[in-house]
Amino acid sequence: MAVAAIVIVPVGLLFLLSGLIVNLLQAIVFILVRPISKNTYRRINKVVAELLWLELIWLVDWWAGVKIQLYMDSESYESVGKEHALVLCNHRSDIDWLVGWVLAQRANCLGSALAIMKKSAMFLPVKANKLQDFDISYLANAIIVIILIREAVVIVQIIGWSMWFSEYVFLERSWAKDETTLKSGMERLKDFPRPFWLALFVEGTRFTEAKLLSAQEYAALAGLPTPRNVLIPRTKGFVAAVSNMRSFVPAIYDCTLAVPRSQPKPTMLRILKGQSFVVDVQVRRHLMSELPETPDGIAQWCRDTFVTKDAVLERYNTKETFGGDELLDTGRPKQSLFVVMFWTCLLSYGMYEFFKWTSILETWEGIVFIVGLVALVTILMHILIVSSQSERSTPPKVSPKDPLKQGLLRK
Repeated sequence: MAVAAIVIVPVGLLFLLSGLIVNLLQAIVFILVRPISKNTYRRINKVVAELLWLELIWLVDWWAGVKIQLYMDSESYESVGKEHALVLCNHRSDIDWLVGWVLAQRANCLGSALAIMKKSAMFLPVKANKLQDFDISYLANAIIVIILIREAVVIVQIIGWSMWFSEYVFLERSWAKDETTLKSGMERLKDFPRPFWLALFVEGTRFTEAKLLSAQEYAALAGLPTPRNVLIPRTKGFVAAVSNMRSFVPAIYDCTLAVPRSQPKPTMLRILKGQSFVVDVQVRRHLMSELPETPDGIAQWCRDTFVTKDAVLERYNTKETFGGDELLDTGRPKQSLFVVMFWTCLLSYGMYEFFKWTSILETWEGIVFIVGLVALVTILMHILIVSSQSERSTPPKVSPKDPLKQGLLRK
């Protein structure tokens, strides 16, 4: 997989350098301001975090021109951005989180858009024997800077640290540990000073045909409805979220993401290449007070919601639209464009002054350093792209090659 250097290097350098600055600013504010006033810290962090996150919004809106279409009744849309909400979403593509960020930005909730995520999302774990997947064989080993930890190449994600400073809830995927983490993480949000969204992907992993087959096999054994377009939700996290947040979060946004069959599969690689596509999102607002009171009732509500979501997607696959729902115009704000222009001017001037001060381009050592930096940025961007692909997520436990199991997919 190769992406033109003319795209990778400028975008990578912009994101890397601005991200380091943002992380540093977040750390300073965390150390100096948070001990004095937690809510003042949150307000400042929102602005600082958006200086980084808006760069990704720019890629979607202005570089690739991706069209994200929102289907929602106008009465419910009036509440969006004015209330706390638990966002329940299917996990369809590699960039579902980015689609959510775009919608949050439209509602002025980008800096307070949170999520419950696996802890490894703060890092980019890559097995050493997978390095050939990143198309780096043409680069000299002397310019590759890596840290080997337990037979893995771990590259700290700038965006992962930015999420941590923004109070994302990171889980170990071990309920014995995660139950306490979830409860404490949600308790912290009680006094959040701005409307926030807390996203929860209850399927636990991104959708693939192999994982669908595994879900269908499980449904057949458990006597559950056979899914065709979603995976079977894991309800423990959702039950914990509702039980701990229903006193101060008034609504659940039930989001269904879909891509027309006539459109290419949404990926970060296509966005970086500037290739446009369409993502449709249906949002239905449910009052938290309408959910059952008992844990079993909440879990069943979640399962029933995904049965309904599956049927909605089945109809969508035929008509390529969410019939009966209003298509809303969310616009394309220029805020992300201004942020990218700000970083481009600031970093360009800073690099010019740095090169002028150090005369680094006048020596062979300096030229080698610059070439190495460019190569390293290219490697990091390749790893980021490949690791974001759904094919790289946790594989299912069953083999999709069994012809009897393959028949489930056709039912």
